[in-house]
Amino acid sequence: MQGAIARACVVVAAAILNHPSLFTQDHGKAPDQDEGLMARMRQHEERLEMEQARLDRELSQLDSEQGEAGPPEGYGWYFWSAVSFAVFFAVEVCRAPADTDADVWPVEDEDESGSPVTPRTVALDKDALSDFCDKCTYASARDHWRVRDFVGDFVGIGSVFESWKVGEPLTCDLIVPFAPPGPYSFQFHLWCGGAAPDTQPGCGGIKVSRFGENEEGCICGSADMGEDVLCMLHGEDDPLKEDRGAAHEPPLELCSGDTRCLAKERVVKWFQVAVTRAWRRISHKYDFEVTFRHLDAAGALKIRFRSGKAILVNVIPAVRFEDTDAYFVSHFPSDCGTGSPDACWPVSLAVHEGRLLKHFSKLLPPNSCHLHCLQVVTFLHRKQTALTGPSGLANYHLKTALLHLLLTTRPSEWSAGTTERRLRDVLGFVRASLRQKRLHHALVGNSKVPEEVGVPEVIRAAEPVNLFRCLVLHRERYAATVGHFNEMLRNAPALIREYTCARTASVTHQIR
Repeated sequence: MQGAIARACVVVAAAILNHPSLFTQDHGKAPDQDEGLMARMRQHEERLEMEQARLDRELSQLDSEQGEAGPPEGYGWYFWSAVSFAVFFAVEVCRAPADTDADVWPVEDEDESGSPVTPRTVALDKDALSDFCDKCTYASARDHWRVRDFVGDFVGIGSVFESWKVGEPLTCDLIVPFAPPGPYSFQFHLWCGGAAPDTQPGCGGIKVSRFGENEEGCICGSADMGEDVLCMLHGEDDPLKEDRGAAHEPPLELCSGDTRCLAKERVVKWFQVAVTRAWRRISHKYDFEVTFRHLDAAGALKIRFRSGKAILVNVIPAVRFEDTDAYFVSHFPSDCGTGSPDACWPVSLAVHEGRLLKHFSKLLPPNSCHLHCLQVVTFLHRKQTALTGPSGLANYHLKTALLHLLLTTRPSEWSAGTTERRLRDVLGFVRASLRQKRLHHALVGNSKVPEEVGVPEVIRAAEPVNLFRCLVLHRERYAATVGHFNEMLRNAPALIREYTCARTASVTHQIR
C-alpha cells in the first residue's frame, strides 16, 4: 500500500507540474490560443488516465490479497483522491490573480527576438500613418519662428521649441526665472531618489536668506554679544536684528508659515497679481488681447490677435538652480498625482532635454522618425483624454519613454522607413512601465546621457527618480491610467484615420 501511495503522490506532482495554468504567465498566451500546448495537455491527460487505471488495478489486487484487512487500507485511495482534488483547487485559486491581470492587459505579441511588444490591437495602417506624418504633424517653420520672436528672451521649453508640436492652437511653455531683491538670496536643498523625504522625489526646497548668512543665520540676532560689539553684516537699526522672521519683509511674505522656505502657492498668487498689473500698464501699446484661461493657474494665458489667431501660453514662475540650466518650477504644465507640499518645488530639466534631442538630431539618419513617433503618441493621448478625461499619464511620460529608447538603441534604427516599428517600441515601453509602475526620469541618475548635454553633476550622480511614483501610491488612479492607455491603443487606428481625413478635407476646402 505504501508503494501505491507513493505512486499516487507522483501522479499528483506530475499533474501539478504539467498544469496548463502554470505556463500562461511565462508564455503570455492563454491555453486555447496555443495548439501545441493543447496537444501536450491531451498527452498528459492520457498518461494520467493510464496511470490511474494501473493504480486501480494494483489497489484491487491488494484488496483481494488482504481480505478483511483490506477495506481500511482501500479507503486510502479515496483519501489521496481528495488530497489531489484539494491541490488542483488550490492551484486554480492561486492562479486567479494572473488570469484577472489578462483582463486588464491585452495579450502581447513578440518580435523576432522574443521581446514583448504592444498588443495586437495596435494594427496601424502604414499608409494612414505615413499620411498622418506628412500632413498633420510639423508646424510650419514660419509659425515657429514667429512664436519665438513673440515670446522674446524667456526660456522656451516643450513641444513648440523642440519641433514636435501637433495640433492647434499653438501652446507655448515658458519658464520665467525670478530672483530675490537685495540683500536676500536663495539657498537650495535638492532631493532626488533615495535622498528624498516623504515627498515626491525629484524636488527641492528653497530657503530665503540674507547675503553673508550661513544656513543657521547670523548670530547677532540671537546671541547676547554686548552693547560694544557691532555686527559688520547688519547695522544697529537692521530689521533682521530686531526680528529674524519679520513677516512684513517682501521676500518673507512668500514663505511658508513661520519658516523661511519659499512657498509655491504664495509665489503663484504673487505672480498672477504681478502679471495682471503689468498687462494693465502696457496693454494700450499692443493690438492683441490677453486673458487668463484658468483662475487657479498663474500663467495660463490666451493671447488673441485681431486676425482671429490665438496662442496659448503657460508662463511658469521658476528659480534657477545655482548657475545651471536646471530650474525649480512652481508647477509643470501637466502634473501626475495630487500635488506635493507647498515648500516642495519640482525640478525641471527641460532645457537639458531639449539639448539631448538636438544632440540626437545630429546622430540620427536624415528625416529620422523619432519626432514623428512622439507626435503620434501625444496626439493619441490628447484625443483619448478628450474622450475619457484626464488620467495619470502625461505627454511628459511619453517623451521620457522616447528619450530612454534613443539612449539605448542604435541611431540607424530610427530611419524614415521605420516609423511603425519605432512607434510600437515607444508604446511597448510605456506599457511595460505601467505594468511595473516604474518609469525613471531620463536624465536623473542616468550615466548614458552624454556629457555635452550639461546635466549638473549632483543630478547626474543622484538616485533614479520614478515618475510613476504617484501611481504606486494611488491604486484607483493607476487602474484609471491603465484603462486610459488600453483604450487609447484600441482607438488608435480609428483616431488616426479620422483626423487625417478631416485634415485633408479642411485643406481641400481652403484651396477652393
